[in-house]
Amino acid sequence: MKVLVTGFDPFGGESINPAWEAVKCIRNEIAGAEIVTMQIPTVVGRSIERIHEKMKELQPDMVISVGQAGGRFGVTPERVAINITDARIPDNEGNQPIDEPVFADGDAAYFSNLPVKAMVQAIKDAGYPSSLSNSAGTYICNHVMYGILYYIHKEFPDVRGGFIHVPYAASQAVNKPNPPSMAIADITAALEAAIEAAVRNTCDIRAVGGEIH
Repeated sequence: MKVLVTGFDPFGGESINPAWEAVKCIRNEIAGAEIVTMQIPTVVGRSIERIHEKMKELQPDMVISVGQAGGRFGVTPERVAINITDARIPDNEGNQPIDEPVFADGDAAYFSNLPVKAMVQAIKDAGYPSSLSNSAGTYICNHVMYGILYYIHKEFPDVRGGFIHVPYAASQAVNKPNPPSMAIADITAALEAAIEAAVRNTCDIRAVGGEIH
């Protein structure tokens, strides 16, 4: 089994992106699966293109993209991506699409086909905070998650894919007003636990993962 794991480059004035800093430290093999990591640009369109090219080249069994969600407390697998890009800030090339579909011919939304609840439980079992997220936002994280699932739906029906958000790295929180943060090593360990759960579980577990609001 081959698993492609991607992480974004820094954006929004940050000097690092904890997604890539953690992803690049992931072990090369987890639960017998080969792990291939790749940095992607925080750029509308080009980020998805890079992943699509790598999917065609590598022919992975699973694709997981990781992104920063500053302000979140834990490591949060995403359940669903929606077909909209509504950028609050420009991307790294100055693009700021408002209310634009990711793909005009795509469905309104695509659900991750990863065992997201099993991944949440595995992260918790490893000793790190986690919960299931029901919104990947409307910026490039959602944009990329939707793109991965779009290409799975259109071209790679046997591939499983999804997205995981991670908090700020501890070093990013130094000059911010008390935001949640984690050490990069802890984020990496949490991601490895999630990947192992995804490799080992072809079906998800039945567990409470919903929210009241």
